[in-house]
Amino acid sequence: MSASQTPPATAVPGDDVPTLLVKIFGKDRPGITAGLFDTLAAYSVDVVDIEQVVTRGRITLCALVTAPSQGGSGSAEGDLRATVHSWAESLNLQAEIISGRGDNRPRGTGRSHVTVLGHPLTAESAAAIAAAITSTGGNIDRIFRLAKYPVTAVEFAVSGAATEALRTVLAPEAAQLGVDVAVVAAGLQRRAQRLVVMDVDSTLIQDEVIELFAAHAGCEAEVAEVTAAAMRGELDFEQSLHARVELLGGLDASVVDAVRKEVRLTPGARTLVRTLKRLGYQVGVVSGGFTQVTDALKEELGLDFASANTLEIVDGKLTGRVTGAVVDRAGKARLLRDFAQQAGVPLAQTVAIGDGANDLDMLNAAGLGVAFNAKPVVREAAHTAVNVPFLDTVLYLLGITRDEVEAADTHVG
Repeated sequence: MSASQTPPATAVPGDDVPTLLVKIFGKDRPGITAGLFDTLAAYSVDVVDIEQVVTRGRITLCALVTAPSQGGSGSAEGDLRATVHSWAESLNLQAEIISGRGDNRPRGTGRSHVTVLGHPLTAESAAAIAAAITSTGGNIDRIFRLAKYPVTAVEFAVSGAATEALRTVLAPEAAQLGVDVAVVAAGLQRRAQRLVVMDVDSTLIQDEVIELFAAHAGCEAEVAEVTAAAMRGELDFEQSLHARVELLGGLDASVVDAVRKEVRLTPGARTLVRTLKRLGYQVGVVSGGFTQVTDALKEELGLDFASANTLEIVDGKLTGRVTGAVVDRAGKARLLRDFAQQAGVPLAQTVAIGDGANDLDMLNAAGLGVAFNAKPVVREAAHTAVNVPFLDTVLYLLGITRDEVEAADTHVG
C-alpha cells in the first residue's frame, strides 16, 4: 500500500463518544485477558485504554472501549453486556460494565513520582502519605510496588501538583512517620542515562577510613571525636582534616594495605553499582578520605571516577600531611560538576549520595541529592533521605524494581 493509500490512524474518542468501562475481578489464571478481548472483538469495539494488576493471585482487569454500533434493533450494547457477564461467570469471575462518554479525565499538569520506602510500610503511613499528596492538590493516578525486600518500596504516580510543593509537604510527614519519601519530576529525563556520584565514608563503605588509620596509630577515640564534629558541620572540614592527619605521622606505609583489608562495603553497595553500570550509568566517588583507599575501590567495583585526598608518604612513612588541594565540601560539588562534564551528562541528570555536612553542596548541586543515613542537618537540606542500611534502595528512587535487579543478575549468572 502506498503512502497515499495508508488509512488515517484512529482518533482518540471525543467527550461525546459513548464508551464502556469493562471491569473484571477474580482469581487469576492464564488466558483471562485474551478471553475478554476475544469476547469484545465480536462487537467490533475499539480499545481506548487498558489497565491490569494482579495482587496475591487476584486479577483486576479494566478495559475502556468504544460502545458497539447499534444495529437496527438497537440491542448491540445489551448483547455485549450479557455476553461479557456470561463469559465471566463461566470462569467464576465478576464483571462490571459502566457506560460513559469519551476517554479518561485528563491528568493535571505537574507530574511527579513519589517513592515511599518503609521497613515496614504500615497502613497508617500509607494513609498519611496519600492524604498529604491530596492536600497539595495532587491526584494519585497509579500506585505500584517496586520491592518487597529488604524494604517495602512503592511508587505513586501523581499529577496536578508541583514537584517542589510535594517535597515540601511530604518531607516533614515522612520524618514524623519514620518512612523515607523521594519526589522526582516525571518525564523522559528520569529515564536518561545518568551519573551517580557517592561519598565514600559511611556511604559506599561502613567505615570512616581515617579512624581505621587512627586505630593503628593508637589515637582512634581522639580522631573519631573530631570526625563526628566535622560531619555535623560544627568544624571547618579542612582544618579538622589537617588536625587528624597530623596524628597519623610516623605510621609505616604498610598500614595502607592493612586498612584496605579492613574496609567494609555498605550492604547493597555492590548491587547498586553493578545495576547502575548495566543500565549504562556512570558511577563515581568523591571523598574527604584518601586515594590510598578510593583507588582500590574504583578498581574493585569498576567505577568510572574517583577523587579524594592523598596521604603524603616519604621514606616509607606517613608524614602526617596530605598533598594537593583538599577535597572538602566545596571541592565535592566542584568534582561532581567536573565528572558530569567528562561524562557528557547535564547536571540535572546527576544523582549525588552522601551522609555528612561536607556533602551538602554536592547534594544540592545534583539533580537528585540523597542523604543516606545522614546527620540531621543533611537530612533537612537534601532533596530526599534514605534511613535504611541498604545502599541499593537508591535504585528504587530511580524507578528500578527489585524484580528487574534480580532478573538482570540471573541473566548474567
